[in-house]
Amino acid sequence: MKEVIEKLKEKGKTIATMESCTGGGLAYTITNVEGASDVFHYGAVTYSNEAKISQGVDSKIIEKYTVYSEEVAKDMSKKISLLANSDYGVGVTGKLNRPDKNNPNGNDNQVFFSIYDREKDEYYVTNLFVDRPTRELNKLLIIESIEKELLTLLNQKVYIRK
Repeated sequence: MKEVIEKLKEKGKTIATMESCTGGGLAYTITNVEGASDVFHYGAVTYSNEAKISQGVDSKIIEKYTVYSEEVAKDMSKKISLLANSDYGVGVTGKLNRPDKNNPNGNDNQVFFSIYDREKDEYYVTNLFVDRPTRELNKLLIIESIEKELLTLLNQKVYIRK
């Protein structure tokens, strides 16, 4: 994550996160880097639907697509960027290693994350299936994937998503 922080500093950009299934692990990883406070504006852990809604996520999007969807990850990333007045917002939602009795829809072990670029008003979305034996290892896999996508975005002048 050190390289992500350095690239954000070089570009004069900032970042904020809204996390669900990673439980703040992304914010934790970012803030472990010395100097992260120069670029990290805000981190929200929104484990429940109510918490997401309190941070600005549209309840109608949750109702229409389920909380475990690309659309909710996108709304999370945009809302946290706007709330924190940051250049990039990251939203992550998904199920890890167990069914959710409050949200029975959606695939087990499927995660969606979105990086929102406020300047371009564009989303970079990833749909990821995690298969590691523990929640902790799956969280690490998700965070590593987000870090890789952030580096791709920050290292290219034009970001083309396959």
